[in-house]
Amino acid sequence: MGVTRKRSLTTVLICMMIFSVVMMGCSSNNNASNTNTPGTNTISNDTPSTDTPSTDTNTEEKLEPITISVYNGAPGQTAPESNKIYKKIKDELGVTLEMEFLVGDNEQKLGVMIAGGEYPDLITADTKLVGAGAVIPLEDLLEEHAPKLLEHYKPYLKRMKDSSDGHIYWLPNYGVYTGAFNETWYGGPAFWIQKAVLKEFGYPKVKTLDEYFALIQQYQEKYPEIDGQPTIGFSTLAFDWRTFGLKNAPQHLAGYPNDGGVTVDNNVAKIFADKQIAKDYYKKLNDINALGLMDKEAFAQNYDQYLAKVASGRILGMFDQHWNFQSAEDSLTTQKKDDRTYVGIPLVYDDSITDWYRDRPPINLNNGYGISVNAKDPVRIIKFLEAMMDEEWQKTLQWGIEGDDYLVDAEGMFYRTQEMRDQQVDPAWKLANRAQYLLEYIPKIQGSFSDGNANTPGSQLKEFTDGLKPLDKEILDAYGHGMWTDFFSAPPENPIHYAAWQIDLIEGSEASVADTKINDLSLKHLPKAILSKPDEFDKVWNEYVEELGKANIEAYEARVNEQIQWRVENWSE
Repeated sequence: MGVTRKRSLTTVLICMMIFSVVMMGCSSNNNASNTNTPGTNTISNDTPSTDTPSTDTNTEEKLEPITISVYNGAPGQTAPESNKIYKKIKDELGVTLEMEFLVGDNEQKLGVMIAGGEYPDLITADTKLVGAGAVIPLEDLLEEHAPKLLEHYKPYLKRMKDSSDGHIYWLPNYGVYTGAFNETWYGGPAFWIQKAVLKEFGYPKVKTLDEYFALIQQYQEKYPEIDGQPTIGFSTLAFDWRTFGLKNAPQHLAGYPNDGGVTVDNNVAKIFADKQIAKDYYKKLNDINALGLMDKEAFAQNYDQYLAKVASGRILGMFDQHWNFQSAEDSLTTQKKDDRTYVGIPLVYDDSITDWYRDRPPINLNNGYGISVNAKDPVRIIKFLEAMMDEEWQKTLQWGIEGDDYLVDAEGMFYRTQEMRDQQVDPAWKLANRAQYLLEYIPKIQGSFSDGNANTPGSQLKEFTDGLKPLDKEILDAYGHGMWTDFFSAPPENPIHYAAWQIDLIEGSEASVADTKINDLSLKHLPKAILSKPDEFDKVWNEYVEELGKANIEAYEARVNEQIQWRVENWSE
């Protein structure tokens, strides 16, 4: 990530980004987040190194073999038994992982688990699981059995505590940085546009919605088909919890960071779904629909269908988080369709607005894994996660096996051959040779290792530069950038409350009910507004706003603002 993922406030969105970075970096996937000091795209984080002395080295301790069941709340595929990373984990740590992946709707899946009281040993985070008593507090396990994890999270332990009872239930998967961090890849939210479109028109500067859609319209008119299928000008996704593609763009166009369903000014949050910044965006989508640029299937497609459509190479643009469609982009790369992959553009409403798409990656609260109440041996499980924090295991998970997946030069710096780079974007190869689904959710080192190597190949500056495709070099040179993150403004310091989308609304509360109602109304009315005849847009929009006015928005905003104030009071140094 990606990742990653974050969800909760209305939007979820977020996601994540944060993540991004990370993985991606390399791998490409993820959710990325971003952290860069102005001008350098490099940060030096003073968080303590996770390379702490091992006082409880699980790899040296004789432990009985164990099978750990794991539920990942995202689609995925079971790795073959021959997968070299999972086999190494089994051989050296005695841990066999039985992974289950999301099929269908995650909310329904969790509802079934909660109703039956049956949970796997490890489960990806969701605040409703805390409310259901499905996961156990982790602070004592960390204190007694996981010194590396405790040191890793030390600067953030206060933030990881649930505001309702002070316990820690989740081990965030992203957002803890050590040493220098080079953000080369951008995994967060943006308006994405195919590289072929930018190349076709000589790499123009694109800052506004009008400029963006004008390019897409010209290209679609010139190339009505791509590989024998109709060209799609612009698409979006609004499925399950992945609704941020439809709902989050207005805040960024207006110059706000990703706070989910709200914008925050002076520590006061308000929803923007019913504001002018939202109306202006959806009216623009209504306009492009009239021009034949909008994907007619956008509001009926599920996540898999969306990814398949992106992987076909015929969608010219969309608003999304990069980590959310990264797997489809990997497929395009594998198909040698580099010109159909994307560049993220930080559009704003006008030149007076500074884009705030990139953020300084906050710790990814309410994400990662928790241990369920059904886990037979929580101590053994936390010791497994502790072992995974060892630098050698982190290198194995994030770089692979030395000699097979990367090499080491005379100065001790990691690098890859082109053949190694190519196989890293092959989905079939990754499934057989990487533990990508485990890496996505476990605690991880981000930034750099104690030997100076970046935690991911994509964050290793020389490796990033050496691995660029000719077209990518051409694009970066054309815009005068060195990295993909250079398309975005450097992020300012995060406000103390950031990010509001991480706030737990508390399952069943008035705020949670209102959030669900707001989301339902958005999914019902926004597609109607976008697909309506232009002269009917105002009528549909007014009906939407009127319905939102009955959704107890006050309760939703009150909970968010209560938690923002709690964070200001409890997170400030």
